Amino acid sequence: MAREIFETKRKALKINLNPDIYGTFAEIGAGQEVARNFFEAGAASGTIAKTISAYDMAFSDAIYGAEESGRYVSRTRLIKMLHHEFNLLTERLHGEKYESKKFFAFADTVTTLNFTKTNDPHGWIGVRFQHEVGGPINDIVIHVRLLDSDSRLQSKVLGILGVNLIFAAYFYADDPQTMIESLVDNLSIGSVEIDLVKVSGPVFEQANERLLNLYLIAKGFAKAAIFRPDAKAAQIKDYLYKKNIIILRTKYRQKSNPNFDLFNLAVDQFKKNTGATPDDTVVLIEVLMGNVLDDDSPITDDDLAYFAERAEYLCSTGNNIMVSNFRRNNHLAEFIQTFKPKHVGIATNISNLKNIFNTHNYNKDLYTNELLSYISGMFSKDVKLYAYPYLDRKTNRIVTTQNMPVAEEARHLFDFLIQNGYIVDIENYDEKFVKTV
Repeated sequence: MAREIFETKRKALKINLNPDIYGTFAEIGAGQEVARNFFEAGAASGTIAKTISAYDMAFSDAIYGAEESGRYVSRTRLIKMLHHEFNLLTERLHGEKYESKKFFAFADTVTTLNFTKTNDPHGWIGVRFQHEVGGPINDIVIHVRLLDSDSRLQSKVLGILGVNLIFAAYFYADDPQTMIESLVDNLSIGSVEIDLVKVSGPVFEQANERLLNLYLIAKGFAKAAIFRPDAKAAQIKDYLYKKNIIILRTKYRQKSNPNFDLFNLAVDQFKKNTGATPDDTVVLIEVLMGNVLDDDSPITDDDLAYFAERAEYLCSTGNNIMVSNFRRNNHLAEFIQTFKPKHVGIATNISNLKNIFNTHNYNKDLYTNELLSYISGMFSKDVKLYAYPYLDRKTNRIVTTQNMPVAEEARHLFDFLIQNGYIVDIENYDEKFVKTV
């Protein structure tokens, strides 16, 4: 049965008319857009204990404490806001009037588009809430990118997101997938990207954080999710910003383990070529979800469970894991470039590289244009492909860039990329680690 999607005003009013839901709104960076929705819905006195906007940094620091990083649009700032505001509720509101209340604290810290349109609008949004009267606290925290080209529209989106989040906390917390889906209720496609969700508390005891973040990709709310070696989800920009990044691409339901032996050689070669150090380098194994999303049938719970298990297993090898919907290397490279990396290496098998320079994989009439589009999106001075060899099953010979079949139309372009170091053979490999294709 399809879920009924309530309008934003109706969601806010439903909460306002619930005598048990009561809390605080603390908003920094885009006006008090969330609280405004509750005020305009009517009967807000039934829900709102306090609203606050500590815009000035000195005021904000005096209330929530200073940020060592100096970043006010951050998860640490949001958690401090939730902690401070919820504690004030429970400390100050006592007596018969509050005996039946399930308290919440909503907070957001956001930067919308500046006047010169030179910044990256994004924000952290969260709610700390009691699922039952006098019960323990639960948290939902999300990171969003605001995609509209007008700051007023971005503020409106933020207001709707906040209402959706509070409504989800009280009405959908027992159904995590519905909770995630409902976050974009009443929002137009392309207005927001949600690239991280983190939950905690007894109400989410059975929730799988990896599944939640993979569901963001499956629903098209995010392009990728990153999991640290401890299998916890990380915010992609924070994790990759201005780092050296080396990535191994793997396929959906790849039967064997990634070729760690050759990948380790690629990592060593990448560090040698770029001067990257362990402290400023992120090594990623990517698991591709894109080919599943291409299917006509929707992604299933079994698919998501597979990706979650695969990510957890690969994390157990001590690696960072990225699950993504990037079907082609150039889409991955373009995405990574948004984080202003120092250098990027993408490790791939020569058999995959062969497909790129094979006419049969393109519309023949448009081959040149499509290939040029791929190359321009893929390569810059900071991006290189590290190609590891394979053993051709038919010819029983090892294939490298030196003897890889290349379509005649692409030969000069391929040679240019090789000669200028955009495509690099992995060196000093042991033939026993070369897999047969």
